[in-house]
Amino acid sequence: MRLTTAQRERAAGVLVGQACGDALGVPYEFGSPPRDGRPEMLGGGLGNYAPGEWSDDTQMAMCIAEVAATGIDLTTAEALDAIAGRFEEWLAGSPGDVGIQTRTVLTLARSLPGSPSERLREAARQVHHRTGRSAGNGALMRTSPVALAYLDRPAELAQAARAIAELTHYDPLAGDACVLWSDAIQQAVTTGEGFLLDLELIPTERRDYWAGLIADALDGSPRDFNPNGDTMRAFQAALAVMVGASDAVPDPVRKGLTSAVLAGHDTDTVAAIAGGLLGGLRGLGAVPAEWVTAVHGWPGRRGHDLVRTALAIADPEVGRWPDIDRVDHVTARPLAVPLPFDDDVLIGTLADLDRVDELGVSAVVTLCRIGRDQVAPGAVRPERHAQLWLVDSDDPDDNPNLYAVLTDAARLTRSWRDEGHRVLIHCVAAQRRAPSAALAYAGAAGAEVDEAARGIPHLYPGVNATARLWRAAADVARELAAEAKHCQSSMEQYEWKGR
Repeated sequence: MRLTTAQRERAAGVLVGQACGDALGVPYEFGSPPRDGRPEMLGGGLGNYAPGEWSDDTQMAMCIAEVAATGIDLTTAEALDAIAGRFEEWLAGSPGDVGIQTRTVLTLARSLPGSPSERLREAARQVHHRTGRSAGNGALMRTSPVALAYLDRPAELAQAARAIAELTHYDPLAGDACVLWSDAIQQAVTTGEGFLLDLELIPTERRDYWAGLIADALDGSPRDFNPNGDTMRAFQAALAVMVGASDAVPDPVRKGLTSAVLAGHDTDTVAAIAGGLLGGLRGLGAVPAEWVTAVHGWPGRRGHDLVRTALAIADPEVGRWPDIDRVDHVTARPLAVPLPFDDDVLIGTLADLDRVDELGVSAVVTLCRIGRDQVAPGAVRPERHAQLWLVDSDDPDDNPNLYAVLTDAARLTRSWRDEGHRVLIHCVAAQRRAPSAALAYAGAAGAEVDEAARGIPHLYPGVNATARLWRAAADVARELAAEAKHCQSSMEQYEWKGR
Protein backbone atom coordinates (compact mmCIF):
# COMPACT_ATOMS: atom_id res chain seq x y z
CA MET A 1 0.00 0.00 0.00
CA ARG A 2 1.44 3.37 -1.06
CA LEU A 3 0.73 5.98 1.59
CA THR A 4 -0.23 9.61 1.17
CA THR A 5 1.79 12.32 2.90
CA ALA A 6 -0.74 12.51 5.74
CA GLN A 7 -0.84 8.73 6.12
CA ARG A 8 2.94 8.63 6.33
CA GLU A 9 2.88 11.18 9.13
CA ARG A 10 0.33 9.13 11.02
CA ALA A 11 2.35 5.94 10.52
CA ALA A 12 5.42 7.80 11.76
CA GLY A 13 3.54 8.65 14.95
CA VAL A 14 2.76 5.09 16.06
CA LEU A 15 6.04 3.90 17.59
CA VAL A 16 6.92 7.40 18.78
CA GLY A 17 3.54 7.76 20.47
CA GLN A 18 4.00 4.41 22.19
CA ALA A 19 7.53 5.26 23.35
CA CYS A 20 6.53 8.67 24.67
CA GLY A 21 3.63 7.22 26.64
CA ASP A 22 5.93 4.53 28.01
CA ALA A 23 8.66 6.96 29.11
CA LEU A 24 6.09 9.36 30.56
CA GLY A 25 4.58 6.61 32.69
CA VAL A 26 7.85 5.04 33.88
CA PRO A 27 8.38 7.24 36.97
CA TYR A 28 4.88 6.59 38.31
CA GLU A 29 4.45 2.85 37.70
CA PHE A 30 2.70 1.30 40.71
CA GLY A 31 3.47 4.51 42.61
CA SER A 32 1.97 7.90 43.34
CA PRO A 33 0.93 10.22 40.51
CA PRO A 34 2.53 13.68 40.25
CA ARG A 35 0.98 16.08 42.74
CA ASP A 36 0.55 18.84 40.20
CA GLY A 37 -1.10 16.52 37.67
CA ARG A 38 1.72 17.04 35.16
CA PRO A 39 3.76 13.89 34.59
CA GLU A 40 7.31 14.25 33.32
CA MET A 41 9.86 11.88 31.82
CA LEU A 42 11.93 11.70 34.98
CA GLY A 43 13.19 8.14 34.64
CA GLY A 44 13.54 5.84 37.61
CA GLY A 45 10.64 3.45 37.98
CA LEU A 46 10.97 -0.31 38.37
CA GLY A 47 13.91 -0.50 35.99
CA ASN A 48 15.86 2.50 37.31
CA TYR A 49 15.59 4.06 33.86
CA ALA A 50 17.26 7.26 32.72
CA PRO A 51 15.07 10.33 32.09
CA GLY A 52 13.23 9.84 28.82
CA GLU A 53 14.09 6.15 28.60
CA TRP A 54 11.37 3.75 27.53
CA SER A 55 10.81 0.47 29.34
CA ASP A 56 10.03 -3.15 28.48
CA ASP A 57 6.78 -2.14 26.74
CA THR A 58 8.60 -0.43 23.89
CA GLN A 59 11.66 -2.66 24.12
CA MET A 60 9.51 -5.68 23.27
CA ALA A 61 7.66 -3.69 20.61
CA MET A 62 11.04 -2.98 19.02
CA CYS A 63 11.77 -6.71 18.90
CA ILE A 64 8.69 -7.04 16.70
CA ALA A 65 9.26 -3.82 14.76
CA GLU A 66 12.79 -4.69 13.69
CA VAL A 67 11.60 -8.01 12.29
CA ALA A 68 8.62 -6.35 10.58
CA ALA A 69 10.93 -3.76 9.02
CA THR A 70 12.63 -6.51 7.01
CA GLY A 71 9.39 -6.92 5.04
CA ILE A 72 8.76 -10.50 6.11
CA ASP A 73 5.19 -11.74 6.55
CA LEU A 74 4.73 -11.83 10.32
CA THR A 75 2.35 -14.79 10.11
CA THR A 76 5.08 -17.14 8.85
CA ALA A 77 7.03 -19.54 11.02
CA GLU A 78 10.24 -17.80 9.96
CA ALA A 79 9.02 -14.43 11.20
CA LEU A 80 7.64 -15.83 14.45
CA ASP A 81 10.94 -17.60 15.08
CA ALA A 82 12.78 -14.32 14.48
CA ILE A 83 10.53 -12.45 16.92
CA ALA A 84 10.75 -15.20 19.52
CA GLY A 85 14.52 -15.27 19.15
CA ARG A 86 14.65 -11.51 19.56
CA PHE A 87 12.59 -11.78 22.77
CA GLU A 88 15.08 -14.33 24.11
CA GLU A 89 18.07 -12.14 23.19
CA TRP A 90 16.41 -9.21 24.91
CA LEU A 91 15.87 -11.16 28.13
CA ALA A 92 19.45 -12.44 28.02
CA GLY A 93 20.59 -8.82 28.08
CA SER A 94 19.17 -8.41 31.61
CA PRO A 95 16.62 -5.64 30.97
CA GLY A 96 15.79 -3.44 33.94
CA ASP A 97 12.19 -4.56 34.19
CA VAL A 98 10.31 -7.55 32.79
CA GLY A 99 6.69 -8.49 33.39
CA ILE A 100 6.24 -11.47 35.68
CA GLN A 101 4.38 -13.60 33.15
CA THR A 102 6.73 -12.73 30.28
CA ARG A 103 9.81 -13.51 32.34
CA THR A 104 8.31 -16.82 33.48
CA VAL A 105 7.50 -17.89 29.92
CA LEU A 106 10.84 -16.83 28.43
CA THR A 107 12.78 -18.47 31.24
CA LEU A 108 10.88 -21.75 30.95
CA ALA A 109 11.29 -21.76 27.17
CA ARG A 110 15.06 -22.06 27.55
CA SER A 111 14.67 -25.65 28.75
CA LEU A 112 12.22 -26.77 26.06
CA PRO A 113 12.93 -28.35 22.66
CA GLY A 114 11.91 -27.01 19.27
CA SER A 115 12.27 -23.82 17.29
CA PRO A 116 12.21 -20.47 19.12
CA SER A 117 8.51 -19.88 18.46
CA GLU A 118 7.61 -23.48 19.33
CA ARG A 119 9.48 -23.24 22.62
CA LEU A 120 7.77 -20.00 23.59
CA ARG A 121 4.28 -21.18 22.67
CA GLU A 122 4.73 -24.38 24.64
CA ALA A 123 6.09 -22.47 27.63
CA ALA A 124 3.11 -20.09 27.44
CA ARG A 125 0.73 -23.06 27.37
CA GLN A 126 2.38 -24.67 30.38
CA VAL A 127 2.34 -21.45 32.39
CA HIS A 128 -1.34 -20.96 31.62
CA HIS A 129 -2.33 -24.47 32.67
CA ARG A 130 -0.22 -24.27 35.81
CA THR A 131 -1.52 -20.89 36.99
CA GLY A 132 -4.91 -20.68 35.29
CA ARG A 133 -4.09 -17.10 34.30
CA SER A 134 -2.21 -15.72 31.31
CA ALA A 135 -4.13 -12.66 30.17
CA GLY A 136 -1.67 -10.10 31.49
CA ASN A 137 -1.20 -6.87 29.53
CA GLY A 138 2.29 -7.80 28.30
CA ALA A 139 1.18 -8.82 24.80
CA LEU A 140 -1.11 -5.83 24.25
CA MET A 141 1.64 -3.38 25.24
CA ARG A 142 3.87 -4.44 22.32
CA THR A 143 1.35 -4.93 19.50
CA SER A 144 1.49 -1.51 17.80
CA PRO A 145 4.16 -2.39 15.17
CA VAL A 146 2.01 -5.24 13.89
CA ALA A 147 -0.58 -2.74 12.67
CA LEU A 148 1.97 -0.97 10.48
CA ALA A 149 2.77 -4.17 8.60
CA TYR A 150 -0.83 -4.76 7.47
CA LEU A 151 -2.39 -1.37 6.86
CA ASP A 152 -4.68 -2.63 4.10
CA ARG A 153 -5.06 -6.27 5.16
CA PRO A 154 -7.17 -6.57 8.33
CA ALA A 155 -7.61 -10.36 8.16
CA GLU A 156 -3.86 -10.96 7.93
CA LEU A 157 -3.32 -8.33 10.62
CA ALA A 158 -5.62 -10.22 12.97
CA GLN A 159 -3.77 -13.46 12.29
CA ALA A 160 -0.36 -11.88 12.91
CA ALA A 161 -1.41 -10.01 16.05
CA ARG A 162 -2.81 -13.16 17.62
CA ALA A 163 0.14 -15.33 16.63
CA ILE A 164 2.64 -12.90 18.16
CA ALA A 165 0.56 -12.55 21.33
CA GLU A 166 0.49 -16.34 21.71
CA LEU A 167 4.27 -16.48 21.92
CA THR A 168 3.97 -15.46 25.57
CA HIS A 169 0.25 -15.20 26.37
CA TYR A 170 -1.79 -18.38 25.91
CA ASP A 171 -5.14 -16.98 27.04
CA PRO A 172 -7.24 -16.16 23.94
CA LEU A 173 -8.44 -12.94 25.57
CA ALA A 174 -4.90 -11.58 25.30
CA GLY A 175 -4.92 -12.39 21.60
CA ASP A 176 -8.35 -10.79 21.19
CA ALA A 177 -7.14 -7.54 22.71
CA CYS A 178 -4.11 -7.44 20.42
CA VAL A 179 -6.27 -8.09 17.36
CA LEU A 180 -8.74 -5.33 18.23
CA TRP A 181 -6.12 -2.75 19.18
CA SER A 182 -3.84 -3.46 16.22
CA ASP A 183 -6.79 -3.13 13.86
CA ALA A 184 -7.79 0.15 15.50
CA ILE A 185 -4.28 1.48 14.85
CA GLN A 186 -4.31 0.48 11.19
CA GLN A 187 -7.70 2.16 10.74
CA ALA A 188 -6.43 5.31 12.44
CA VAL A 189 -3.35 5.47 10.21
CA THR A 190 -5.20 4.82 6.97
CA THR A 191 -8.23 7.07 7.57
CA GLY A 192 -7.17 9.68 10.12
CA GLU A 193 -10.83 9.91 11.08
CA GLY A 194 -11.05 7.57 14.02
CA PHE A 195 -11.52 3.85 14.32
CA LEU A 196 -14.14 1.18 14.81
CA LEU A 197 -13.36 -1.77 17.05
CA ASP A 198 -14.22 -4.58 14.65
CA LEU A 199 -15.59 -7.46 16.71
CA GLU A 200 -15.91 -9.62 13.59
CA LEU A 201 -12.15 -10.16 13.79
CA ILE A 202 -12.52 -12.23 16.96
CA PRO A 203 -14.39 -15.50 17.54
CA THR A 204 -18.18 -15.31 17.76
CA GLU A 205 -18.38 -16.76 21.25
CA ARG A 206 -16.41 -13.86 22.78
CA ARG A 207 -17.91 -10.93 20.88
CA ASP A 208 -20.63 -10.15 23.43
CA TYR A 209 -18.06 -10.20 26.21
CA TRP A 210 -15.86 -7.70 24.39
CA ALA A 211 -18.84 -5.56 23.41
CA GLY A 212 -19.63 -5.17 27.10
CA LEU A 213 -16.05 -4.25 27.98
CA ILE A 214 -15.92 -1.70 25.18
CA ALA A 215 -19.23 -0.11 26.19
CA ASP A 216 -18.02 0.29 29.76
CA ALA A 217 -14.77 1.88 28.56
CA LEU A 218 -16.54 4.34 26.28
CA ASP A 219 -18.65 5.51 29.22
CA GLY A 220 -15.82 5.65 31.74
CA SER A 221 -12.57 7.42 32.49
CA PRO A 222 -9.10 5.83 32.62
CA ARG A 223 -9.17 5.95 36.42
CA ASP A 224 -12.22 3.67 36.44
CA PHE A 225 -10.06 0.77 35.27
CA ASN A 226 -7.44 0.81 38.01
CA PRO A 227 -5.94 -1.77 38.62
CA ASN A 228 -5.10 -2.35 34.98
CA GLY A 229 -2.52 -5.14 34.98
CA ASP A 230 -4.61 -7.59 32.98
CA THR A 231 -5.27 -7.33 29.26
CA MET A 232 -8.94 -6.43 29.56
CA ARG A 233 -8.54 -3.62 32.10
CA ALA A 234 -5.50 -2.18 30.32
CA PHE A 235 -7.48 -2.26 27.06
CA GLN A 236 -10.39 -0.46 28.71
CA ALA A 237 -8.17 2.15 30.35
CA ALA A 238 -6.42 2.90 27.04
CA LEU A 239 -9.74 3.09 25.21
CA ALA A 240 -11.05 5.53 27.81
CA VAL A 241 -7.93 7.62 27.16
CA MET A 242 -8.87 7.80 23.48
CA VAL A 243 -12.38 9.02 24.30
CA GLY A 244 -10.95 11.89 26.34
CA ALA A 245 -8.43 12.87 23.66
CA SER A 246 -11.01 13.90 21.08
CA ASP A 247 -10.65 16.32 18.17
CA ALA A 248 -12.11 19.11 20.29
CA VAL A 249 -9.31 18.86 22.86
CA PRO A 250 -6.24 21.11 22.40
CA ASP A 251 -2.94 19.19 22.44
CA PRO A 252 -4.76 15.82 22.38
CA VAL A 253 -1.70 13.56 22.63
CA ARG A 254 -0.33 15.35 25.68
CA LYS A 255 -3.77 15.40 27.29
CA GLY A 256 -4.43 11.77 26.48
CA LEU A 257 -1.13 10.40 27.73
CA THR A 258 -1.34 12.57 30.84
CA SER A 259 -4.72 11.04 31.63
CA ALA A 260 -3.26 7.57 31.09
CA VAL A 261 -0.52 8.22 33.64
CA LEU A 262 -2.88 9.83 36.14
CA ALA A 263 -5.06 6.72 35.99
CA GLY A 264 -2.37 5.07 38.10
CA HIS A 265 -1.17 1.48 38.62
CA ASP A 266 0.59 0.16 35.47
CA THR A 267 1.10 3.67 34.16
CA ASP A 268 3.79 3.07 31.56
CA THR A 269 1.92 0.18 29.98
CA VAL A 270 -1.46 1.90 29.71
CA ALA A 271 0.22 5.03 28.34
CA ALA A 272 2.26 2.97 25.87
CA ILE A 273 -0.85 1.16 24.62
CA ALA A 274 -2.79 4.41 24.26
CA GLY A 275 0.22 6.21 22.80
CA GLY A 276 0.51 3.86 19.84
CA LEU A 277 -3.08 4.54 18.85
CA LEU A 278 -2.93 8.26 19.64
CA GLY A 279 0.21 8.66 17.53
CA GLY A 280 -1.39 6.74 14.68
CA LEU A 281 -4.56 8.80 14.82
CA ARG A 282 -3.08 12.27 15.33
CA GLY A 283 0.26 11.88 13.57
CA LEU A 284 3.86 12.57 14.49
CA GLY A 285 3.38 16.33 14.52
CA ALA A 286 0.81 16.04 17.30
CA VAL A 287 3.26 14.33 19.65
CA PRO A 288 5.02 17.04 21.71
CA ALA A 289 8.42 17.65 20.15
CA GLU A 290 10.21 17.88 23.49
CA TRP A 291 9.03 14.33 24.18
CA VAL A 292 10.09 13.02 20.78
CA THR A 293 13.51 14.61 21.20
CA ALA A 294 13.94 13.23 24.71
CA VAL A 295 12.86 9.59 24.33
CA HIS A 296 15.43 6.85 23.93
CA GLY A 297 16.00 3.25 24.90
CA TRP A 298 16.93 -0.30 24.04
CA PRO A 299 18.27 -1.24 21.56
CA GLY A 300 20.18 2.05 21.40
CA ARG A 301 17.48 4.02 19.63
CA ARG A 302 15.98 7.50 19.85
CA GLY A 303 12.76 9.11 18.66
CA HIS A 304 13.99 9.71 15.12
CA ASP A 305 14.97 6.04 14.85
CA LEU A 306 11.41 5.05 15.71
CA VAL A 307 10.14 7.22 12.87
CA ARG A 308 12.49 5.51 10.44
CA THR A 309 11.53 2.06 11.68
CA ALA A 310 7.80 2.79 11.49
CA LEU A 311 8.06 4.02 7.91
CA ALA A 312 10.27 1.09 6.95
CA ILE A 313 7.42 -1.18 8.04
CA ALA A 314 4.48 0.81 6.71
CA ASP A 315 5.79 2.25 3.45
CA PRO A 316 9.10 0.62 2.52
CA GLU A 317 11.20 1.44 -0.50
CA VAL A 318 14.93 0.74 -0.63
CA GLY A 319 16.96 3.87 -1.31
CA ARG A 320 14.04 6.17 -0.50
CA TRP A 321 13.86 8.35 2.59
CA PRO A 322 14.10 7.45 5.39
CA ASP A 323 16.25 4.52 4.24
CA ILE A 324 19.20 6.73 3.24
CA ASP A 325 22.36 8.00 4.89
CA ARG A 326 22.31 11.56 3.54
CA VAL A 327 19.95 14.01 1.92
CA ASP A 328 21.61 16.55 -0.34
CA HIS A 329 19.87 19.09 -2.52
CA VAL A 330 21.09 21.30 -5.33
CA THR A 331 19.23 24.33 -3.93
CA ALA A 332 20.87 24.03 -0.50
CA ARG A 333 23.62 26.64 -0.28
CA PRO A 334 25.32 27.76 2.95
CA LEU A 335 23.40 30.64 4.53
CA ALA A 336 23.22 30.75 8.36
CA VAL A 337 21.76 34.24 8.87
CA PRO A 338 21.20 35.43 12.49
CA LEU A 339 17.78 36.75 13.43
CA PRO A 340 17.55 40.51 13.94
CA PHE A 341 16.06 40.05 17.41
CA ASP A 342 18.39 37.20 18.52
CA ASP A 343 21.92 36.85 17.17
CA ASP A 344 22.19 33.33 18.58
CA VAL A 345 19.39 31.90 16.47
CA LEU A 346 20.33 31.27 12.85
CA ILE A 347 18.11 30.61 9.85
CA GLY A 348 19.87 28.15 7.58
CA THR A 349 19.73 25.53 4.89
CA LEU A 350 20.51 21.84 4.64
CA ALA A 351 24.10 22.78 3.80
CA ASP A 352 24.46 24.57 7.13
CA LEU A 353 23.84 21.31 8.96
CA ASP A 354 27.39 20.31 7.99
CA ARG A 355 28.75 23.59 9.45
CA VAL A 356 27.39 23.50 12.99
CA ASP A 357 30.80 23.48 14.67
CA GLU A 358 32.03 26.29 12.45
CA LEU A 359 28.90 28.28 13.31
CA GLY A 360 29.12 27.61 17.04
CA VAL A 361 25.75 25.86 17.01
CA SER A 362 24.90 23.41 19.80
CA ALA A 363 21.17 22.83 19.11
CA VAL A 364 19.29 22.27 15.85
CA VAL A 365 15.67 22.41 14.72
CA THR A 366 15.37 20.47 11.46
CA LEU A 367 12.26 21.04 9.35
CA CYS A 368 13.07 18.83 6.37
CA ARG A 369 14.14 15.28 5.64
CA ILE A 370 17.68 14.30 6.56
CA GLY A 371 19.63 11.05 6.40
CA ARG A 372 20.88 8.82 9.18
CA ASP A 373 24.40 10.28 9.06
CA GLN A 374 23.12 13.85 9.40
CA VAL A 375 21.55 13.37 12.82
CA ALA A 376 23.28 15.18 15.71
CA PRO A 377 26.11 16.62 13.59
CA GLY A 378 29.35 17.88 15.08
CA ALA A 379 29.09 18.77 18.75
CA VAL A 380 25.26 18.75 18.74
CA ARG A 381 23.96 16.12 21.17
CA PRO A 382 21.10 13.88 20.00
CA GLU A 383 18.67 15.28 22.57
CA ARG A 384 19.31 18.77 21.19
CA HIS A 385 18.51 17.90 17.59
CA ALA A 386 14.77 18.12 16.95
CA GLN A 387 13.50 16.71 13.67
CA LEU A 388 10.00 18.08 13.10
CA TRP A 389 7.51 16.88 10.50
CA LEU A 390 6.73 19.93 8.35
CA VAL A 391 5.98 19.55 4.64
CA ASP A 392 6.84 22.32 2.18
CA SER A 393 3.27 22.61 0.93
CA ASP A 394 0.28 24.94 1.04
CA ASP A 395 -2.14 22.00 0.94
CA PRO A 396 -3.76 21.75 4.41
CA ASP A 397 -3.97 17.96 4.04
CA ASP A 398 -0.17 17.75 3.93
CA ASN A 399 0.30 19.54 7.26
CA PRO A 400 -2.60 18.58 9.55
CA ASN A 401 -0.52 19.51 12.61
CA LEU A 402 0.90 22.74 11.19
CA TYR A 403 0.16 24.95 14.20
CA ALA A 404 1.38 22.35 16.68
CA VAL A 405 4.66 21.87 14.81
CA LEU A 406 5.36 25.60 14.52
CA THR A 407 4.54 26.04 18.20
CA ASP A 408 6.90 23.21 19.13
CA ALA A 409 9.67 24.68 16.97
CA ALA A 410 9.30 28.05 18.69
CA ARG A 411 9.15 26.66 22.21
CA LEU A 412 12.07 24.28 21.72
CA THR A 413 14.17 27.11 20.34
CA ARG A 414 13.27 29.33 23.29
CA SER A 415 14.01 26.52 25.75
CA TRP A 416 17.43 25.87 24.24
CA ARG A 417 18.22 29.58 24.14
CA ASP A 418 17.32 29.82 27.83
CA GLU A 419 19.90 27.08 28.43
CA GLY A 420 22.54 29.12 26.62
CA HIS A 421 22.64 27.25 23.31
CA ARG A 422 23.12 28.73 19.87
CA VAL A 423 20.36 27.32 17.68
CA LEU A 424 20.16 26.59 13.96
CA ILE A 425 16.65 26.49 12.46
CA HIS A 426 16.89 25.04 8.97
CA CYS A 427 15.05 23.39 6.11
CA VAL A 428 16.34 22.61 2.60
CA ALA A 429 16.75 26.09 1.13
CA ALA A 430 15.39 28.39 3.89
CA GLN A 431 12.59 29.69 1.69
CA ARG A 432 9.42 28.77 3.58
CA ARG A 433 9.76 26.37 6.50
CA ALA A 434 12.79 27.77 8.34
CA PRO A 435 11.78 31.45 8.10
CA SER A 436 8.24 30.53 9.20
CA ALA A 437 9.57 28.73 12.28
CA ALA A 438 11.81 31.72 12.98
CA LEU A 439 8.79 34.02 12.86
CA ALA A 440 6.94 31.74 15.29
CA TYR A 441 9.96 31.93 17.60
CA ALA A 442 9.71 35.73 17.61
CA GLY A 443 6.56 35.43 19.71
CA ALA A 444 8.18 33.01 22.15
CA ALA A 445 11.24 35.24 22.40
CA GLY A 446 9.23 38.32 23.33
CA ALA A 447 10.12 40.14 20.12
CA GLU A 448 7.67 42.48 18.39
CA VAL A 449 5.90 40.10 16.02
CA ASP A 450 4.88 42.56 13.29
CA GLU A 451 8.41 43.95 13.22
CA ALA A 452 9.83 40.43 12.93
CA ALA A 453 7.37 39.65 10.12
CA ARG A 454 8.62 42.69 8.22
CA GLY A 455 12.28 42.06 8.93
CA ILE A 456 12.80 38.34 8.32
CA PRO A 457 11.88 38.44 4.58
CA HIS A 458 14.62 41.03 4.02
CA LEU A 459 17.42 39.02 5.66
CA TYR A 460 18.23 37.23 2.39
CA PRO A 461 16.64 36.66 -1.04
CA GLY A 462 14.03 33.97 -1.60
CA VAL A 463 11.90 34.10 1.58
CA ASN A 464 8.28 33.30 0.75
CA ALA A 465 6.28 35.52 3.09
CA THR A 466 2.91 34.83 1.46
CA ALA A 467 2.61 31.05 1.87
CA ARG A 468 0.23 29.30 4.24
CA LEU A 469 3.15 28.32 6.46
CA TRP A 470 4.11 31.98 6.92
CA ARG A 471 0.57 33.04 7.75
CA ALA A 472 0.23 30.22 10.26
CA ALA A 473 3.56 31.18 11.81
CA ALA A 474 2.36 34.74 12.31
CA ASP A 475 -0.72 33.42 14.12
CA VAL A 476 1.44 31.17 16.31
CA ALA A 477 3.83 34.02 17.07
CA ARG A 478 1.00 36.25 18.25
CA GLU A 479 -0.44 33.48 20.42
CA LEU A 480 2.95 32.82 22.00
CA ALA A 481 3.55 36.53 22.52
CA ALA A 482 0.19 36.87 24.29
CA GLU A 483 0.99 33.80 26.38
CA ALA A 484 4.37 35.23 27.36
CA LYS A 485 2.81 38.58 28.22
CA HIS A 486 0.22 36.87 30.42
CA CYS A 487 2.92 34.90 32.23
CA GLN A 488 4.95 38.06 32.78
CA SER A 489 1.90 39.87 34.14
CA SER A 490 1.14 37.00 36.51
CA MET A 491 4.74 36.99 37.74
CA GLU A 492 4.69 40.74 38.35
CA GLN A 493 1.47 40.41 40.36
CA TYR A 494 3.03 37.61 42.39
CA GLU A 495 6.14 39.69 43.10
CA TRP A 496 4.02 42.73 44.04
CA LYS A 497 1.95 40.69 46.50
CA GLY A 498 5.16 39.25 47.92
CA ARG A 499 6.44 42.71 48.75
